[in-house]
Amino acid sequence: MQDGTKDCFISTVYRSFREETMELPRTIILNLLMSSWGVITVVLVALVVYRGTLSSREDDQIFIDAAEQHHYKDQLAIIDRMSRLTKPIIALSILSGVLLLAGAGVWIYSGFMSF
Repeated sequence: MQDGTKDCFISTVYRSFREETMELPRTIILNLLMSSWGVITVVLVALVVYRGTLSSREDDQIFIDAAEQHHYKDQLAIIDRMSRLTKPIIALSILSGVLLLAGAGVWIYSGFMSF
């Protein structure tokens, strides 16, 4: 009888230790996902703000004579910068969403496993 109690105690301790060691990788993964999501989102917000400042300097219509041709070239440079920012903004938006969903999934899974 005493050996049975000892085996039960050892299996309970082993199971508890195994659950704690399984919980550690989930928290590390969750921390990494949320940290990378934060960094990506900060870069995304910075790019969107930068694009907003560029678009505020863009004119919809310009009436230029030959002497003011440099204004036309400035506007073309602004439009070129704005168009080059479109793909990184879309890519970072998708990446930010995927990281957020993955972090939420790990958090929910971790919550279910702790019951």
